[in-house]
Amino acid sequence: MYSSSRSTLPLLYCTALSLSVASAQPSARLHTLSGNTHVEASAQNDRGKVVDSFTMEHMILQLKREPDQEQAVKDFIDRQHDPASPDFHKWLTAAQFGQLYGPAQQEIETVTTWLESNGFTVNAVYPSGMSIDFSGTASQVLTAFHTEIHKLSVNGKDHIANMSDPQIPEALAPVVAGIVSLHDFRPHSMKKSRAKYTVARGGSTYQLVTPADLATIYDLNAAFAAGYTGQGQTIALIEDSDLFSTNDWNTFRSTLGLAGYTSGSLTTVHPAPTGGRTNCADPGVVGPDDGEAIIDAEWASAAAPNAAIQVAACASSSTTFGGLIALQNLINSSTPPQIVSMSFGECETGNGATSNAAFNAAYQQAVAEGASIFVAAGDEGGASCDAGGVAATHGIAVSAFASTPYNVAVGGTDFNDTLQGTNNTYWGTSNSSTYGSALSYIPEIPWNDSCAGGLLAAYAGYLTGYGANGYCGSSDAETSGTLAVAAGSGGPSGCATGTPASNLIVGGTCQGYAKPSWQAGVAGLPNDGVRDIPDVSLFAGDGIWGHYYVECFSDVANGGAKCTGAPINWSGAGGTSFGAPILAGIQALVNQKMGAPQGNPNPVYYKLAASSVAASVFHNITAGDIAVNCSGGWNCFGIAFEARGRSVSLFDGNGGLSSSSQAYTPAFGAASGWNFATGIGSVDAYNLILNWSKGQ
Repeated sequence: MYSSSRSTLPLLYCTALSLSVASAQPSARLHTLSGNTHVEASAQNDRGKVVDSFTMEHMILQLKREPDQEQAVKDFIDRQHDPASPDFHKWLTAAQFGQLYGPAQQEIETVTTWLESNGFTVNAVYPSGMSIDFSGTASQVLTAFHTEIHKLSVNGKDHIANMSDPQIPEALAPVVAGIVSLHDFRPHSMKKSRAKYTVARGGSTYQLVTPADLATIYDLNAAFAAGYTGQGQTIALIEDSDLFSTNDWNTFRSTLGLAGYTSGSLTTVHPAPTGGRTNCADPGVVGPDDGEAIIDAEWASAAAPNAAIQVAACASSSTTFGGLIALQNLINSSTPPQIVSMSFGECETGNGATSNAAFNAAYQQAVAEGASIFVAAGDEGGASCDAGGVAATHGIAVSAFASTPYNVAVGGTDFNDTLQGTNNTYWGTSNSSTYGSALSYIPEIPWNDSCAGGLLAAYAGYLTGYGANGYCGSSDAETSGTLAVAAGSGGPSGCATGTPASNLIVGGTCQGYAKPSWQAGVAGLPNDGVRDIPDVSLFAGDGIWGHYYVECFSDVANGGAKCTGAPINWSGAGGTSFGAPILAGIQALVNQKMGAPQGNPNPVYYKLAASSVAASVFHNITAGDIAVNCSGGWNCFGIAFEARGRSVSLFDGNGGLSSSSQAYTPAFGAASGWNFATGIGSVDAYNLILNWSKGQ
């Protein structure tokens, strides 16, 4: 049933490999695992070595295939999504995936033996054959990998990290990609919190987006009426924190009209690895990431109210993000999830080549098992290495969690009614019993809170966002909070592999993921040879244009509010964190209609976008951009020339992120067809469901 062009190393080679590793001495030839040192592991932040006995728990050694095997698995996944192929929708188990496309068993055993010979405890060898979970001490890491673990102080917070790239015996290099991480820096949530709003703020009226509004705007009501509610479907949410309170989810559903869908359920799991020692500890409530967990649970349920919502949470270890542990354990289980949502991220250059490889391999395996993976594209415009900053300083970059060829990257939009002065056209003057007031689909623009955004700058009365006389250079930008790197993310994959020449700057030996075969046929797609994101987008506004999502999140200490009275008194937020679980919920409706898991949705999305039904399935977004404020010499329009070896800026640090150094080309603008700001656009859920089979 399954075809494979599997090639393995000859037994003679494997035996030689095993012997050379077993007899490896400190003087043996070593191979450096380049790009495996965190950017913050610098002399400036160094506070000295940790004690030798410092525990390094649940490190993950990422393995790799030979090139012909890697191509074989890519080809097989393409066939799984090709209706003309006999392999169409012939999903694999984790064990089958490992047997067909994992490294040879002799190779895995050699690596495992080497780890154990250096004193490490091997906790789990995953069925996929691509990852090994192991634990040890800082002293053992130094002996085996020739790198010291140091204490760091970064922005007033304590961390640990390796201070140089690890090294392994050269004999292991053909099968070892690297260590996913030897540090405790964590990815960030794609949530943009807003303070509690009142109905009127600064003379403006705010329309909160509730589940009833979502159902109206994106045509979920018609799907629900047709019986597509997520019945029988499970959505796994990847988290590193438990929920603050399950009562928040219950209150959200009962107050906002979802309690009548009685098959909807919520569970929290701490998935254990298959056939190994437990590596998924209960994380408890970890603020502020518990805010991400409740967003995902509530809004996945809003889109699929009869689905089973599964919060899959593992504690982060001293070296590994708990979300990756949870994801690995789920996809390598006997009952892997069919739909997965992830709303964390880190830019490709900051995440590092090995961690990039780990997420790519995990998503790849999940898709081969039939899962659909939805990932928030990011909240930093085209500057994903500058999360939380007031200006982008590292140029154009995308999130490594969202840029693989095996996930749907979900971007962000905002509503265009406030800009056009048409609020009354799209919103009723009073709420329904479930607090809905949207009247129809509302035209969208890219979500962009930055003063560099062309639409926002013009609305504020400025000719440009950038420049000495632009919005970003004004006191208005500071007082309004728009001097910020905050917008829905998009851009080309630039550093999925390789090592940047400068910290966090795409360059050096960096290479982006190759453009997938399915990312074609839609006007606007660049002929750049790399994976481009986002794929689709959904509303992500956090109030800048008067609209934001309501959430019941009662952890007051971490930005929540008591969920009492009307939702206007609850906390509110935006960001692409919302789009990923919502689109995962919509996929649950698709799976219910099709009666089976669908694997990677992107081949269907792009085929539909290139077809005659595109206008009914997608809302094309043609005005606005995701440009953000910038300073420095990378992709920042405003660096005029080099003078005596240094960059001279005309704009005093208030440039605009641009894809051109010759003229201002915002990174990136919306346009007809596909674009870097919003991808294909947003979806009409009911028409997507009805036309799904036309995209296969």
